Amino acid sequence: QVQLVESGGGLVQTGESLRLSCAASGRTFSDYRMGWFRQAPGKEREFVAAINWKRGSTDYADSMKGRFTISRDNAKNTLYLQMNSLKPEDTAVYYCAARRIITTMWDYWGQGTQVTVSS
Repeated sequence: QVQLVESGGGLVQTGESLRLSCAASGRTFSDYRMGWFRQAPGKEREFVAAINWKRGSTDYADSMKGRFTISRDNAKNTLYLQMNSLKPEDTAVYYCAARRIITTMWDYWGQGTQVTVSS
């Protein structure tokens, strides 16, 4: 059974940084794509970034490019999201997700971690 557990959220000020972690377990992920999504109050969940677990190729939402970096540690089965130059509009619950590379539906989700950026 796949489990994704996020950590690292918190309250920061504008311009500061945070690194989110997602501990993945329950299977090997070599044929998976892992991603980060976020959902702000009153808004729909949106894509942030994704990475192919084995090859390491990445993809970002346009608004996150240059500020956010997705990475993974295969040995630790952990996904990361480094967030720099945070803005109040980055305030949201951030979710880790996983899907098989050959599909388009994200099958597994973590419980989310709250990120709050104060102005």
